[in-house]
Amino acid sequence: MSALEVADTWFLVDSAGDGVSLITEREVEPFIRCNMWFVRGRDRGLLIDTGLGVRSLRAELPILAERPVVCLATHAHFDHCGGLHEFDERLGHTLEAEIYAAPSNEATVADRYIGPQSFLRLPNAGYEPLRYSIKPAPLTRRVDEGDVIDLGDRLLEVLHLPGHTRGHIGLWETKTGLLFSGDALYDGLLLDHFYERAREEYVETMARLRELPVRTVHGGHCPSFGRTRMFELIEDYLAGRRRSGCPRGKLA
Repeated sequence: MSALEVADTWFLVDSAGDGVSLITEREVEPFIRCNMWFVRGRDRGLLIDTGLGVRSLRAELPILAERPVVCLATHAHFDHCGGLHEFDERLGHTLEAEIYAAPSNEATVADRYIGPQSFLRLPNAGYEPLRYSIKPAPLTRRVDEGDVIDLGDRLLEVLHLPGHTRGHIGLWETKTGLLFSGDALYDGLLLDHFYERAREEYVETMARLRELPVRTVHGGHCPSFGRTRMFELIEDYLAGRRRSGCPRGKLA
């Protein structure tokens, strides 16, 4: 493998409408390139997921300095919680609190997916992908089904959506019809092999999501989509056409 260049710019920010911005790590291999969502509220902002944590979100993104920020991780996989330690207010599900407090590459599944091919360019000079690790980020607030995150003029309800992980959560904003679904639902292959009852619980999660009056789904990967596409993706999963029951190996 030839030596990679060091990236000048790591994060890309795009408007998603409704006072929401999409943040991505442009130099990360697409399969593990997480969608991070920033929701602007009157009193504070909400950052949903934090990517790999190999460059500083807070240092490089002015939108995170406009107002106080609360950060929520949808689940404790490396591509969603790598930068959680940067934030003073850290929210996640109680079932995964121990992982956030003492993350390992095994518990966050980084050992399965991080390798030399994980990056299109390097985050800094001399970076070694095989030495990747996540810093501890103990939760300052444990959230569960029905809890509400108040941004002053926006209320987002926590939904427990197990299947991808046991403690996976999403956020639902009734006023706008926005669903932040994390890796519970996105327009790609859905991974349901990480624990014993994953498939059974994923089916229950899909049935539940189908009942929400969703306008737009902002997922943890891939482009956002509307209600009609949501129904199609759910039906595809339930029919076995959009699920991956086998672990993907290391990108080595």
